[in-house]
Amino acid sequence: MSVEVLGFLAFAASQVGTPGPANMALLATGARFGLRPALPFVAGVALGKQLIIWPIGFGLMGLATTLPWLFMLLKWASVLYIFWLAYRVAFSSLSPGQIKDRPPGFAAGLIVHPLNPKAWAMIFTGFTTFVEPGTPSLQATALIAICLLATQIVLHPLWTWGGDWLAQHAAGTPFERSLLFVLAGLTVASVIYVLLLGG
Repeated sequence: MSVEVLGFLAFAASQVGTPGPANMALLATGARFGLRPALPFVAGVALGKQLIIWPIGFGLMGLATTLPWLFMLLKWASVLYIFWLAYRVAFSSLSPGQIKDRPPGFAAGLIVHPLNPKAWAMIFTGFTTFVEPGTPSLQATALIAICLLATQIVLHPLWTWGGDWLAQHAAGTPFERSLLFVLAGLTVASVIYVLLLGG
């Protein structure tokens, strides 16, 4: 009765480190506002995953068979939220003097993963693949939560910094508008990909 921690860490790094709705939102936020102003958003994104790890660990997925409409509602709420983030990116500016609104804060980051189908799938796969049957719920959930948070603490700021780096090289150039549309397009594409992958 245990959790295959090393295997799950490798899986978590592959999932947290690859493109998806959350990472595209982090990349776009870093591009638009810079790494430092985006850090509260990054922290919210990282901790927001805990809001779904613990309920799943204690049996929330059992509701999927009895209340399938709830998960369908979650999926489409996710689509709308991520598309809204993409729209804001596409029609914004990378030039600091021209940005009139504030960067998204901790609370905005907190809801990214609960509204992210990739996060739900990743966590559910973690529990069903790397946790031995009979492992106490608290032990399994705590280990999954710690492993995911550790990988997020390392990889989420890197995605945000990547956006910041792109912006520093594109702000005020003819490529600025193209970059923003590409970032927005990648965000939308990542959501569509996750939806198609999940059926």
